[in-house]
Amino acid sequence: MTGLLLDGVEVAEVEVATSYRARARGLLGRDGIETGLVLRPGSSVHTFGMRFAIDVVHVRRDGLVLAVTTLAPGRMGRPRPRSRWILETEAGRARSWGIEPGRNLTLRG
Repeated sequence: MTGLLLDGVEVAEVEVATSYRARARGLLGRDGIETGLVLRPGSSVHTFGMRFAIDVVHVRRDGLVLAVTTLAPGRMGRPRPRSRWILETEAGRARSWGIEPGRNLTLRG
């Protein structure tokens, strides 16, 4: 777990998946997630085989939030070529944390 900072202020502790295997597994097989999962690197996701809707936050290399979308189970997200990492969390949580395009997200450490 590592801290997720929004404009320099920690909003949550999140899991980080950096290996190919961990990124490929993502949130599959889970009934939900208490926090979020960072896929690093990452530019697109899908929700095939997932049991719940997720917010997908695309983040540029410098931390700028490019897009926040909600995907229902069984959907394919639009690739974002400038995205270097992705935050996945349960639908509605990104908004509750204040995450929106134009804000800055970083990981502690």
